[in-house]
Amino acid sequence: HRVDRRQRQMCIRDSLQTGPAAPHLVKLHAPRVGEPSAHYLLYEWVEGHTLEQALARREVASVEQVLAMGRQAARVLGFLHRQGVVHRDVKPANLHQGRDGVLRLLDLGVALTGREPEAVRALHAGTASYVNPEQWDDPPVPADARSDLFALGVTLYRLLSGGRLPYGEVIPYQRGRYWRDPIAPSRHNPQVPIWLDAIVLKAVSRRVDDRFETAEELLLALERGAARPLPPPGQTPLAARDPALGWKAALAASVVLNVLLVYWMLFLPR
Repeated sequence: HRVDRRQRQMCIRDSLQTGPAAPHLVKLHAPRVGEPSAHYLLYEWVEGHTLEQALARREVASVEQVLAMGRQAARVLGFLHRQGVVHRDVKPANLHQGRDGVLRLLDLGVALTGREPEAVRALHAGTASYVNPEQWDDPPVPADARSDLFALGVTLYRLLSGGRLPYGEVIPYQRGRYWRDPIAPSRHNPQVPIWLDAIVLKAVSRRVDDRFETAEELLLALERGAARPLPPPGQTPLAARDPALGWKAALAASVVLNVLLVYWMLFLPR
């Protein structure tokens, strides 16, 4: 598995070496002839930290800093998607903020290029709390470019809300976590403007049709900001959030009816 992961990263990285995404990807050094290289990768050293490290240190990024990181991330994802590459593991631990101001996307080990067999594309990959809900459906919907945008939305939500996840910690195959709407980031951080709430909530929406279709659409929304705000997201009806609502209501009615029946039989005069 480790060898396959290494070969995949080298293949994808080589294909993107001279493209527009190259400045936002760490350079991968080819081993010298005769050196063993089956079990490791040699990357360039870039001074800085991952966004996960910043969250772990409880560093609070300003709204302007989060916007700058979001725009860079959306831009590099757009470059990848236009070349048919889906990252599949976008998260703070795989986004590196360099001292040079450049945000770099790390770890292409589970990325898809469109040339994999269908069985490989159908396999789950990534971190559960950043995986879009439809991948947990039965049958699951394979990851695509919109999966990366959902994961980026979760990342932006964490950066704006002090590390919180929009749907809480998700266990693999735990579809039930997505039966509620996430709380707006501004409820956790009053510095977040309402227009940015709308962008982030759209990115992490439960329904795929309500999300951004392309990285360019998300990037445009982030660049326009308050000048062209998105409409606030509507609340999902309770029946849509919980498919078992009808059965739960029937069970509650049955319990109440049985309690009344028992009370009538034991305490009311006949």
